[in-house]
Amino acid sequence: MTERLTADALVIGAGVIGAAVAYELAKTGRRTICVDRLPAAGYGSTSSSCAIIRVHYSTVPGTAFAYDGFFDWLNWTDYLGLVSPPEKSLAHFHQTGCLVMKTEGNGQMEKVVANVAALSIPFEHWDRAQILERLPNYDLRCFAPAKRMDDPEFGEPTVGEIEGAVFFPTAGYVSDPQLASHNIKTAAERVGCQFLFNQEVVRIDSAGGRVRGVALGDGSTIHAPVVVNVGGPHSSGLNRLAGADVDMRITTRALRQEVAHVPAPKGLDFETLGFVVSDSDIGVYCRPEKGNFVLAGSEDPPCDPHQWIDDPSNFSRDFSDQAKTQALRLAQRMGGLMIPSRMGGVVDLYDVTEDWLPIYDCSALDGFYMACGTSGNQFKNAPAAGRLMAGLIEYCESGGDHDRNPFQFPLRHIDYVLNTGEMSRLREINPDSSFSVLG
Repeated sequence: MTERLTADALVIGAGVIGAAVAYELAKTGRRTICVDRLPAAGYGSTSSSCAIIRVHYSTVPGTAFAYDGFFDWLNWTDYLGLVSPPEKSLAHFHQTGCLVMKTEGNGQMEKVVANVAALSIPFEHWDRAQILERLPNYDLRCFAPAKRMDDPEFGEPTVGEIEGAVFFPTAGYVSDPQLASHNIKTAAERVGCQFLFNQEVVRIDSAGGRVRGVALGDGSTIHAPVVVNVGGPHSSGLNRLAGADVDMRITTRALRQEVAHVPAPKGLDFETLGFVVSDSDIGVYCRPEKGNFVLAGSEDPPCDPHQWIDDPSNFSRDFSDQAKTQALRLAQRMGGLMIPSRMGGVVDLYDVTEDWLPIYDCSALDGFYMACGTSGNQFKNAPAAGRLMAGLIEYCESGGDHDRNPFQFPLRHIDYVLNTGEMSRLREINPDSSFSVLG
């Protein structure tokens, strides 16, 4: 017999943001079900996230949103609603700080500094001496524009040197992003949310312009007047399945990305003493990784081709020369960086919009909501995004016209009201974006 379930809200996707949305919806008293096509929370692209927590963004709203989320990672047990004793296995936020090199490409950080200063977020200007005191093996010669390793001028310095950087102490990384998702799932279950795994949504039902629920691959159905698409790289397909993409000015696509894990230079305890570094001069960011490795990712300079994936269920997880290129670009800076003959790291998909800024929105189909385009730079915002989506859904389901009068979302930890129209599917491409993973 085909199983028929009912819920007040259904969340599609149990990555870190999907779990956070389900958690917040369940806390409002809605009977909430979260379904995922994979076997566990955070098992998909979240598990491959670099999980960097940072506050520097190209827009003030994006900066405020990230700063609000920072406090949840800082007080993780409070966010999860844990009293004592805490769970035995909790994700850990390593508050190492983040150093961003001042480069021509990022306007010497003037705009970003103005954003954080407007919100009273702490930061420090570092000169060359301070950079080298913390990174003594660094070569501060300029190499811009970033190049690929097959470029005949690769590794050749250009003109000038890095003269300074900005350090943000309210930054760091989470060492186990999948565990963080599991923590949120457990918290959501404590407040009544039900999770269904190994279940793929094959149909999204609607009638009279309103979503009615979904059908799953095993033939079962879930009736729900609210459905939230948090499908990550599968989000565009789910929007099409619902017919919710008909009016979208901002859309999402799955983008293949490679991240290299390489051994730290001999004698450098980067795992203990290192921190997050963003360097647009070489087009690479890095952070410490377990086992005294260095994680090296691309900041999407023009020389790095974008590989868009039409079928997110079918793509190559084999390394190309992209990961090695990133490692070699970092080696221009980090003297003695070990480049293995066989590259290690992760290959996975981002879900990105045209301007690399997320969509947190309702849709053309009443009751169908979307938290899409979040890959690459929204892991850190998951707790705040969960609250935003729960507030947006309450606003719309109570009669608010979000498309005409956008939901105004008061952030929990800082004195700032976010105009969520900035995250609308109907917005124009934001010219203030970095148009990269930096957001």
